Parts: sequence; C-alpha cells; structure tokens
Amino acid sequence: MAVALSPATSTLRLIKPFSATALALRRLYIFHRPKPTLSISLPTFSSISSFTAALPLSRRTFCSLIPSAISSGEATKTETLEKKVGEFRKKIKILDIKGGPDEGLNLLGETVVVKGWVRTLRVQSSVTFIEVNDGSCLSNMQCVMRSDAEGYDQVESGLISTGASAWIQGTIVRSQGSKQKIELKVEKLITIGKSDPSFPIQKKRVSREFLRTKAHLRPRTNTFGAVARVRNALAYATHRFFQENGFVWISSPIVTASDCEGAGEQFCVTTLVPTSREAGDSPVNAIPKTEDGLIDWSQDFFGKPAFLTVSGQLNAEAYATALTDVYTFGPTFRAENSNTSRHLAEFWMIEPELAFADLDDDMACAAAYLQYVVEYVLENCKEDMDFFNTWIEKGIIKRLSDVVEKNFVQLTYTDAVELLVNAKKKFEFPVQWGCDLQSEHERYITEEEFGGCPVIIRDYPKEIKAFYMRQNNDGKTVAAMDMLVPRVGELIGGSQREERLDHLEERLDELKLNKESYWWYLDLRRYGSVPHAGFGLGFERLVQFATGIENIRDAIPFPRTPGSAEF
Repeated sequence: MAVALSPATSTLRLIKPFSATALALRRLYIFHRPKPTLSISLPTFSSISSFTAALPLSRRTFCSLIPSAISSGEATKTETLEKKVGEFRKKIKILDIKGGPDEGLNLLGETVVVKGWVRTLRVQSSVTFIEVNDGSCLSNMQCVMRSDAEGYDQVESGLISTGASAWIQGTIVRSQGSKQKIELKVEKLITIGKSDPSFPIQKKRVSREFLRTKAHLRPRTNTFGAVARVRNALAYATHRFFQENGFVWISSPIVTASDCEGAGEQFCVTTLVPTSREAGDSPVNAIPKTEDGLIDWSQDFFGKPAFLTVSGQLNAEAYATALTDVYTFGPTFRAENSNTSRHLAEFWMIEPELAFADLDDDMACAAAYLQYVVEYVLENCKEDMDFFNTWIEKGIIKRLSDVVEKNFVQLTYTDAVELLVNAKKKFEFPVQWGCDLQSEHERYITEEEFGGCPVIIRDYPKEIKAFYMRQNNDGKTVAAMDMLVPRVGELIGGSQREERLDHLEERLDELKLNKESYWWYLDLRRYGSVPHAGFGLGFERLVQFATGIENIRDAIPFPRTPGSAEF
C-alpha cells in the first residue's frame, strides 16, 4: 500500500495516503507473484527429442498456450500441437543444461549438442578449451576437446576462433575447474561460420562508447546480452501484468496528424520528396508548392502534414471510452536535438488508460505495475542481476528490492518545491514554484530526502503540463503526477484527463492549438464522457532502472540519436 511518509528532518505537510477508491483499485490489481519453475527430475535420454520433452513446462513456452482443462474430444488436437511444438523446440540451449538448481549436475553422462558462438579459445599441449555461448543465459558452456576428437583439425587450421559459430556434440561431465560445475567433453565439432581475425570483440575489455559503433555485434558481450534478456523479461512482465488485470492491448498508430504533447518536436512523414532515385539527389524545387510559395500538403500522401507519433495516449483514450481499461506498448519518436545520456529520438512507451478512474487510481496502478515488473525480474533473471550487481552497479539488487518492499511516498508539487528550496544543497538549476523539476531535483528527493523510496509528486502547475490534463479547483494546478525513482529520477508521468468539453476547448484556445486537429478527441467528451486517467512510461528508462546502465543508448538494441541512424 502506498502511504505518505515524512522524512525525520522535514516539517513539510505531505498529502494524505491514497484515497479509499484508490486503495480499492489497488486491491483489484492483485500482485501476482511469479510462479516457481516446475522442477522435473530428468531421466536418461535416448535422443534430443526425449530431452526436450522432459524440459520444465516454463521452458516449453508455446505449450503454455494450451488450456489446462481440455475436453476428451480435443485431446488428439492437443497431442498433435504438442508434437509440432516439440519438433520446433527440439534445439537444446545452454540454459536448458545449466539453468537448473544443480547447474547441470543432474545431466552427468548425457550426450547433448550445443550450438553457439565461440567466446574464447585456449589451445594447450594436450587439451583445448572452447567457451561457447548461445545467448540463452550469461553462462558459457566450457567445451573440452582433445586431439583425437572428430573435427579437431578445424582447431588446428584456425577455423575455430573467437566469434565463430559452431556445432558441438559431447558428453556432460563434472568440471575439473572451480568456475563451473559441469563441462562438455567434446566428441565432434563442426564449424558453422568462421570468423575473420578482424572480429572486434575479443576477451579484453572495451568501452561502451566503442561498442555503440559496433551495435550489430555488441549483443555478443556479457553486458549487452544481459541487458537484452532483462529488457525481454520486463516486456513480458508488462504484458502479463496488464493482461492479468483485465486490460486490452491496443496497437496505436505510428503515423499521426496530431501532436499529443503540444511541444512541436516531431518527425515529419512525407512523400513529397521524390523517391524515384537516391534521396540525396532529390532537388528541392521538385517539392510541390502553392501559389504563395508554401509547401502544397494537399499533394502529400495523407493530404496534410503527418508525423511520427510522440505518444499513443490520445488513441488509447478513444478505446478506453469503449473497453474501460486499455494499454499501448510501442515505439514513439521525439525530434529533440539532445545528446544527453537520457534522451533518444526513437524509444518505446507503455501507456495504460483507465476509464471511470481519477488521479488516485492512476497512482495506485503505476505503483502496482512498477513493483510487479521489478519483482518479476528479480525472481526470473537472477544470473543477469547478479552480473549487474557485480559489474555495473553494486547494490542494485537491494535498490530494486527496496522498490518492491517499501511504501511509496506521496507529496504535492508545492511541498516538493518547498523541500528543495530548504535543502542544504546547491543545485545547478535554481528552484522556484512554477519551474519544471530537473533530474538533479528528482534524484535528490528520492535518493537523499527519502532514502531510496519511490516518490510520487502530484498537482503540478498547469503552465508546465500538457493541454489534456484535468484542471484542479484552485485554477493553478492540474491533476498530474510523476513517479520518481533512485538513479533515474522521473520514471512515470501521468494524469487524470480533462473529461469536461468546455474546459478542454478553453485549454486548447489558451495554448493556441488548432481545435480542428483534435475534433475526434473532443468528440470523446461529447458522447458519453467519463472521468479517466493514465500514465506513460519510457521503456528504456525502465531498462536503465532495472540494470543500472547509465546511458540510455545502451538500453535499446539500436539507438537513434541526433546524427546517428547507422544500423
């Protein structure tokens, strides 16, 4: 339950805990703890297919789609589907071998085939050590090969080297070293794809700045492999949270004619630039113009200016007024010329929208969501999280555990500003009522003032917030909230939406926004309007928060930033 906490040194008046309505909603968002992986004692296997068939159900992903209760008339169809899935999933991964509680000791003596990429190669007088990774987990499979093994000539000829891909068959034996419990005694090796000696990712350490120039190869490093797996787990947990709580996933459009945020920092989508030859050779005078010398948008593909979306929220609101609770999860774009470690031109957004809900409900949902996905990662990505805890940010596991276990602090924007003004710390950006809080302010509040607790600040000045936020009765603030977390600052931003037609039209006029562009959005207030609320979460910031990665360009597979669209 989220409650208001007061720091021992502060006399600020913090706002009351969540309302009874919000607490009721919070109870509705039942916190489903991840179920433990089904443990199966594996028998002796006569074939790869039998090995796969005995894997825990959590590893046979597609089978989980089959309902547990099936009538006898459907049994044959189910068996056929399971057979097809089994054939599709017959490939064994290193995680399947080493991922159990015994780290593979329960498979001693079994013959398996491993396919992956060579991380290291050590040739000694009597034996060769080949470490292979297939991306399924952080751990490599250490393969021990003697000169009498089939395919050893590929080691001697140099075909097998760092970066090469290989097919390796062998017997699982107890490891003689201390770094792993098992290793693979190689019986046969086949080189699938050799690697040129210029392969840039060798065993030595390289900077993340360098790896950004090799974004197509950096997933083969421990760091970026782990980031990719945690990102995947966060995405899965996101869908799972909303699906288990009655939300409907909506695919919001990427191309739009409206600006959700009103900031004007959008990428234009047009076919007016000739594409019959190389874009770089397109003459400017080929763009059609009106008699006034302006661009003739009527000849463009959509007949008017169109842009890459900055948010799916407005579209989500349309579906929330029909389906009650919905969410979007997709790419968004900002043409902001920023080269900081916090900004991307292309990023992913999670945006739930709740009908018949107010700001308290919105905050309850945001808190439940964050705790859910963080706990999911802690429970299901233990090896990767241990890696981050050791090499990226010491103490990250405790920090994330605190988010799951601690109460969320609530305070108003006014109280937050008073807290910052009275802080015994000099900020780069001065603080006064009406200013937009900067990252240094947000991090000070959550990290220093409240000792690592997530903090929700609400009721911001309307001048610094978007047009669609519901105005409070004081006429100065809107029902908006930001959730702050340690190291990142703002992670979630949300609000209760303005459901009153006259107030929304008046706000559009104040900001000199064209009401004709929002005709359909205003219609939602004309036909059965209801109080509703939602929030937006930049997915890459969540990945940063969960992994400790400092630069947001390392939280997405292929970053898009000013002057950079290489891959």
